[in-house]
Amino acid sequence: MLNRYVPNVTLKTRVRDETIEGPNPFRWQDVQTGDLFAGRRVIVFSLPGAFTPTCSTEQCPAFERFYDDFRAQGVDDVYCLSVNDAFVMYQWGRHLGVNNVKLLPDGSGDFTRRMGMLIKKDHLGFGDRSWRYAMVVDDGKVVAWFEEPGINDSGEDDDPYGESRPEPVLGWLKAHPLA
Repeated sequence: MLNRYVPNVTLKTRVRDETIEGPNPFRWQDVQTGDLFAGRRVIVFSLPGAFTPTCSTEQCPAFERFYDDFRAQGVDDVYCLSVNDAFVMYQWGRHLGVNNVKLLPDGSGDFTRRMGMLIKKDHLGFGDRSWRYAMVVDDGKVVAWFEEPGINDSGEDDDPYGESRPEPVLGWLKAHPLA
């Protein structure tokens, strides 16, 4: 995965629009992943699903806690990507009280598939989901990769969470400062 460019795919997002009246002041906005990552150093971490146990109690909150540490190391943004739709990601972010990590809906799994991380979690009734990983992206190029061991579709995994925690990512950033 190192030294390859992230795929440029369209993510279907919802953004608040104050010109829309009523109980749902949001509009659809297509976001190109290539635009999100161009000319910037970002962290992207991906997880199996919003509202799932490890993702909700450990992974996303941990990246939120480390946000200022990442910024101090020259990171422009931290993105959490999941194979969920924009509505689910929005409600999950509200539920978690996430203020800094930006949640990206990969509802169709296009980004995840092109990263080679799309797996089936049919054994849990989840369907297609992302394997857990994190990466540092400089100007669209993957410069650091943190993947959980044992990627599989068989349901034999115990949903590992170690390699893609924020601490290894922060350690890499400290060892590889921006020029």
